[in-house]
Amino acid sequence: MVMSQYRQQQHRSVWGRSYYGCHALWLRLLCLVGVWSGQASSATQTHAIKIEGDITLGGLFPVHARGPAGLPCGEVKKEKGIHRLEAMLYALDQINSDPELLPNITLGVRILDTCSRDTYALEQSLSFVQALIQKDMSDVRCSNGEHPLIRKPERVAGVIGASASSVSIMVANVLRLFAIPQISYASTAPELSDNNRYNFFSRVVPPDSYQAQAMVDIVKAMGWNYVSTLASEGNYGESGVEAFLQISREAGGLCIAQSLKISREPKPGEFDKIIKQLMETSNARGIIMFANEDDIRRVLEAIKKANLTGHFLFVGSDSWGSKISPILDQEDVAEGAVTILPKRASIEGEERISRDTPYEQEGKVQFVIDAVYAMAHALHSMHLDLCPGATGVCEKMDPVDGQQLLSYIRAVTFNGSAGTAVMFNENGDAPGRYDIFQYHLSNTSTPGYRVIGQWTNHLRLNVEDMQWSGGERATPDSVCSFPCKPGERKKMVKGVACCWHCELCDGYCYQADEFTCDTCPFDMRPTANRTACRPTPIVKLEWHSPWALLPMFLAILGLLATSLVIGTFARFNDTPIVRASGRELSYVLLAGIFLIYGITFLMIAEPGDVVCAFRRLFLGLGMCISYAALLTKTNRIYRIFEQGKKAVTPPRFISPASQLGITFSLVSLQVLGVFIWFWVIPPHTTVDYEEQRPSNPELARGILKCDMSGLSLICCLSYSIALMVTCTVYAVKSRGVPQTFNEAKPIGFTLYTTCIIWLAFVPIFFGTAQSTEKMYIQTTTLTISMSLSASVSLGMLYVPKVYVILFHPEQNVPKRKRSFKAVAQVATMSTRLAQKASEKQNGEAQPEESRDSAPKMSYINYSNPDI
Repeated sequence: MVMSQYRQQQHRSVWGRSYYGCHALWLRLLCLVGVWSGQASSATQTHAIKIEGDITLGGLFPVHARGPAGLPCGEVKKEKGIHRLEAMLYALDQINSDPELLPNITLGVRILDTCSRDTYALEQSLSFVQALIQKDMSDVRCSNGEHPLIRKPERVAGVIGASASSVSIMVANVLRLFAIPQISYASTAPELSDNNRYNFFSRVVPPDSYQAQAMVDIVKAMGWNYVSTLASEGNYGESGVEAFLQISREAGGLCIAQSLKISREPKPGEFDKIIKQLMETSNARGIIMFANEDDIRRVLEAIKKANLTGHFLFVGSDSWGSKISPILDQEDVAEGAVTILPKRASIEGEERISRDTPYEQEGKVQFVIDAVYAMAHALHSMHLDLCPGATGVCEKMDPVDGQQLLSYIRAVTFNGSAGTAVMFNENGDAPGRYDIFQYHLSNTSTPGYRVIGQWTNHLRLNVEDMQWSGGERATPDSVCSFPCKPGERKKMVKGVACCWHCELCDGYCYQADEFTCDTCPFDMRPTANRTACRPTPIVKLEWHSPWALLPMFLAILGLLATSLVIGTFARFNDTPIVRASGRELSYVLLAGIFLIYGITFLMIAEPGDVVCAFRRLFLGLGMCISYAALLTKTNRIYRIFEQGKKAVTPPRFISPASQLGITFSLVSLQVLGVFIWFWVIPPHTTVDYEEQRPSNPELARGILKCDMSGLSLICCLSYSIALMVTCTVYAVKSRGVPQTFNEAKPIGFTLYTTCIIWLAFVPIFFGTAQSTEKMYIQTTTLTISMSLSASVSLGMLYVPKVYVILFHPEQNVPKRKRSFKAVAQVATMSTRLAQKASEKQNGEAQPEESRDSAPKMSYINYSNPDI
């Protein structure tokens, strides 16, 4: 036992002096503390460190890097190799000097170099199982005929290692055949969690499935949903990316733009090609990396060469961790890189390797120590159960049963070197505990990795401590498509869940959800940002509207003029001019004209049930009264002169009472029709949302109006128009009546002009049916047309009479009354004169008496209305 401790001390002393030595010094070290073994293949020799003990543990470390072509081993790996190897020796020193852990039992060790190559490691590790291979040596004899003295191969109870996942997988396949438990300090490939294939494999580091989950959580916490992955070819890189892809698919909301792989032996220009490929999806700025140090360094070099510094944002696995070597001399490219590393602590008990050189402990040192202690605790528990009270190793543990030892390993629980619990689940995996780092270059006097969070089954990330290229605090975007603005829906890109096009919910549509635009109800319009609907404003024709001012001005003038005429006629009611104009029908006609002007105010007034009822009643009533009176007048004149041609007896129903009776009979039909309309469809208001609904919903308005469509309005006026047309026919037939007889000519001109006004009204009214200003245009057109037709009647029939009455009273005197017989004679003479004129035009001779006929009629007065 003393010799064992002496050898350990001797080893540590020599090792400390040789850490930064050359390769030859390393070989001398192996000669001093170990042995050269030629048991491996003939092409290589086994590099090994051996320390005797009661129970021997195996160790696998990448002391050398992978060698160039033709050579298995390359240069010494100072951190991943020697630091970790030293950690195992340190742990053995501590355990062997601990009186509570494995008392009176010394742990020995046989450490092999894997040279970072899986096939070479497999050859080396065969020495661990040689003692378990039964060889038949019965036929082997020495030259003297005796049996040879063959040294029994050393048997290991368990193996610590390996480092790379690819090496651990290769070795685990052999060790499980011989039931040798294995505890890795660095292999994180998810594949090794398969307890059916690697049932003797355990590890004190969490598998990459946990790491991948942590990386997915980091990506989502930064708001990224579109990233690319980059992996080194091999179990570690490919398995890590596969775990990331699987977890991201299960979590949802994260899409992979590209998933690229770096070959084991990259060809010249391959990294430039990779960067070019990544730029094909330039929106995917986030790069998830499961790559070895060399590949990380060469990727950063290619980015710098392509002048893309600051474009890509890295999330690196524990192979990047907090290492300086991958980013050396290209820190500006790596600035902002977020990396992950299993939670660790620096072990203070480890010696300083060199007094002349700064020392930074390698990241996996803690886990090497925890792996050795896990094996020791398992052996301790096993010894307590199998060798109670025994000093040293008892027969039940000589040799150690691998299957039993495995069960004790899986049951281990203790506080590790970092103060955190070391334990294993049913698959031999350690719990996931990670520190999250970010490399800071700007805004700091000491550039380096800063801890910005932790992950232990869930993420705790201090976003406020993060900074990016150039010292930017805002997290850059790594998204396929940016969020749509309010009022825009997502139109997904087929096959890519994180990519979409934004389409505006235009017209009267609003954004119902992020993928759907719906049309607002007919009485609503979208809000300004198109995320909801709001009521459409309701408007009506206002008194102060320009559309109402002109009609009201004309109507007020008309009402004043009509009132003046009515007042004048009432004041001079018994004068010849008033009597000659037919007083009774004149007052009826003037009342109709007054109503025509007054309907303008009903059409502009705010719609209500009462207003709508008055509109129905008075819209056609004023015109009906006016044209019924005019029709009665023209019919009377026509009948008088037609009867005068046939006989000297007057026609019936030409008295004032009869004329009033005929007029009110015609008007009663209009009133009856309106009241039937009231009964069938009671008057009410409605809001028309379709009339003023332009393409721009901001201009949409609901029109408060009476329930009168354009067609019903025309129907309301159709009877009055029919009276007007009939009256016009009589006016045409009575065009031959002498000018001074009973207003025949003024009535004719009035009706001709009125027909022209209403012929112009029809195309204007119906031609604006599709206009958004329909209500205003049609109301204005209708009221002006009615005011103009009333003004024509008032101006042609009554203004000249009022003028004479007020300004030439000398002409308003009685004249000789004539009889119907005289009228008949006039009518007969008029017919004869017309015949004579026709004959003259045809070239016939004109009798002498015809030239004297007209002058002889000039003394007759035609102004008496009582004929």
